[in-house]
Amino acid sequence: MNKTKKRADFALAGVTVAPGTRQTIDLPVSTMSDHTPVNMSVHVIHGKRAGPVMFVSAGIHGDEVIGVEIVRRLLRAENLASLRGTLLVVPIVNAFGFHNRSRYLPDRRDLNRCFPGSAKGSLASRMAQIFLDEVVSRCEFGIDLHSAAIHRTNLPQIRISPDTPSILARAESFGAPVILTSSLREGSLRGAARELGVDVLLYEAGEGLRFDEMSVRAGVAGILRVMRDMGALPAKGISKARTMPILCSASKWVRSPAGGLLRMFKETGEVVAEGDLLAAVCDPFGEEELEIVADFPGMIIGRAVMPVVNEGDAVYHIARVSSPIRAEQTMEHLATQLEADPLFDEDEII
Repeated sequence: MNKTKKRADFALAGVTVAPGTRQTIDLPVSTMSDHTPVNMSVHVIHGKRAGPVMFVSAGIHGDEVIGVEIVRRLLRAENLASLRGTLLVVPIVNAFGFHNRSRYLPDRRDLNRCFPGSAKGSLASRMAQIFLDEVVSRCEFGIDLHSAAIHRTNLPQIRISPDTPSILARAESFGAPVILTSSLREGSLRGAARELGVDVLLYEAGEGLRFDEMSVRAGVAGILRVMRDMGALPAKGISKARTMPILCSASKWVRSPAGGLLRMFKETGEVVAEGDLLAAVCDPFGEEELEIVADFPGMIIGRAVMPVVNEGDAVYHIARVSSPIRAEQTMEHLATQLEADPLFDEDEII
């Protein structure tokens, strides 16, 4: 009688995780000035059956807390009990920034500009090297979770490199309303991962230091859809996106023509035509008011949330769309589906 061969244990940082089990492993990063140790915690779920090895990461920028909440809900999803393959989850990559409510590390470096890193470099460079070597290089695919910076918010969107058609299908299965092609930046995780042959989807949604319920739901649902399509999870209980995302190849920030008080008339997800009134900025005395209009048709995928601006501040991020009508339908279908989807745990609306 033939017996199915048991999967080997998964080893990370000297710790082994048996098939069908899960465990949190701490990777030592550094020691703070008061002698407090700093770790990068990786939750490993090692399925009983063979399948893809992938990672989900959040908190590369310490103020992007929405990704941490997405990861928390993902780890509670009952679907993971049927995992095929191995999932590495890092809720907070940049622990220094997270504790300080800051995008950056203590040396003011942006971790997402320090890859592939170096064991003898700056603190950010050393952290990048640990994450890349211990987590990313062990995987064949990854999803990296981000939000807008503080005082801005983003519509849920997936960003991919324009010259990587191989991951377009993954981006489409995620089901965010917009897929934006954006070039790889020097020192970014996506760029360093590609050098290792690891494809990475970048999910952008919500605002720094804030939770956004719809963006969280879209993130959790999207990750589960991608895992289903990769064969890591069974299809049962994971709904497909009701409409194809809008693929955008170009976008532009509309900036304030003056400093003052900002009144905004459009929200993320709205489709605008050339010449549409977006906002108005006026001085504190109410003597002068300048209108801000769209200079091309498109969909609003990001905007400022602060009512006070300086001249030149970014106010609206507009992506070009080929079909405004289809873009509006996509947003309607997304909202309907997210309202109907379960919360993936017992929490009520945040």
